[in-house]
Amino acid sequence: MKSFFCFVLLLMLSFVSCKESSVIEPIVEKTIVINNFEVQKKDLVLNQIEGKWYYKNEPFNGFSVKHHPNGILSEKMGYLNGKREGVAKRWEPDGTLRIQSYYKQNRLVGSYKVWWQNGELAEESTYVDGALEGTQKMWYPNGILAKERQLSNGKEKGLQKAWLQNGKLYVNYEAKNGRIFGMRRANSCYQLEDEVVIRN
Repeated sequence: MKSFFCFVLLLMLSFVSCKESSVIEPIVEKTIVINNFEVQKKDLVLNQIEGKWYYKNEPFNGFSVKHHPNGILSEKMGYLNGKREGVAKRWEPDGTLRIQSYYKQNRLVGSYKVWWQNGELAEESTYVDGALEGTQKMWYPNGILAKERQLSNGKEKGLQKAWLQNGKLYVNYEAKNGRIFGMRRANSCYQLEDEVVIRN
């Protein structure tokens, strides 16, 4: 009996192992390494027709840099085969990071962040193939949320909200198919009913 049970178990395991797997494999992008060669941005020449940056008549591979008059780095941007690639950063004259973004073949991709001079986050967005996508948030210099937008392919889609510095909601509408439903600069004494304004 014990041997029969083992045989059945072995048979079942062999059938299970032959079944095709339906697990979706994630696509892993190849890591791109940019040459650590730096030149002044003013030494690069943009060919606007090709959308490529050239250094000494060759598509540039490396990093362009700019400096503030006080010598502090103001900008550093990567290039691969003449196109902006990888991380791009900008700094204030005091060295405070101002903007951090990412490029892939001249198009903004991924996280885009902006900071106020006091170090507080000012904006956080996401780009997909050069267009804003998903939730975009903006803050006042004191860290209070100022705006929250929903975007799809660079256009407003969904709920859009904005607040005054005291935290009071003053913009609240929904963008749908290029139309706006709701109130811009809304006071709480108004409401929408079937897209018609009703005064309380």
